[in-house]
Amino acid sequence: MNTGPIARIFRIAWLLMLLVAVGLLSAILTMQVAIHGAEVQVPALKGMTTADARSVAAGLGLDLDVDNRYYSSDVAAGHILSQSPAAGTVVRREWRVRVAESLGAQRVDVPDTVGANERVAELELRRAGLEVGETARLPYRAAAEGTVLAQDPPPHAQGIEQPSVSLLVAAPDDETPDGYVMPDLTGWQFASAEAALNKVGIKTAPPSFVNVPAEPAGSGDAPAKLPVRPGEVLTQSPSAGSRVDQSTLVKLTVVR
Repeated sequence: MNTGPIARIFRIAWLLMLLVAVGLLSAILTMQVAIHGAEVQVPALKGMTTADARSVAAGLGLDLDVDNRYYSSDVAAGHILSQSPAAGTVVRREWRVRVAESLGAQRVDVPDTVGANERVAELELRRAGLEVGETARLPYRAAAEGTVLAQDPPPHAQGIEQPSVSLLVAAPDDETPDGYVMPDLTGWQFASAEAALNKVGIKTAPPSFVNVPAEPAGSGDAPAKLPVRPGEVLTQSPSAGSRVDQSTLVKLTVVR
């Protein structure tokens, strides 16, 4: 029996399979080249001026977004403080790189807006080169509606991080409060501090206890005395002046 035609058919089939395999391999390699060609490494932008950083990012096909500005005594105004993603991260072209820009050292004096009308307070802050941060409202019958009751950071504060001031504003008695300004609880007894916070619906975490050594005994028969009393609040988080609400969990460090 003549097997020549069958052998030729098998050879043709084998050649076709080989051509298909080569085509698939070529397609895969082409796709990999295309994918990797669309990827770039995020450059190190920290310390550059914002204009230079934007130019470098654009040259790599990346978008630059300045989403925060902070005071810094170490980085000159108009230069990049930080970035995300970090330098060296591989991303696709047209990826958005978010940076924080330095405002330089703090040179503005934080105005005292407590007691002023909310609108007046906003104008004073903007005139000083500051922004109005969060505004919380608290029902308070002892002051006219719209009166600023407290601010964070406090008046004339130094070493502030952001150029914004949050306000606590008096609201009518029948309005539901949307936030409070954290009081200074240091020196309070823990039970009193916890009760004051719970009264407005703010919860406290289990306290962290620390031992505080007694002071050396005085002369004669004077007994040793503690610099603080057991149960007294030493530190708190959030700090005094911060905006808090019913979702905030306050953490207190207490003398054992």
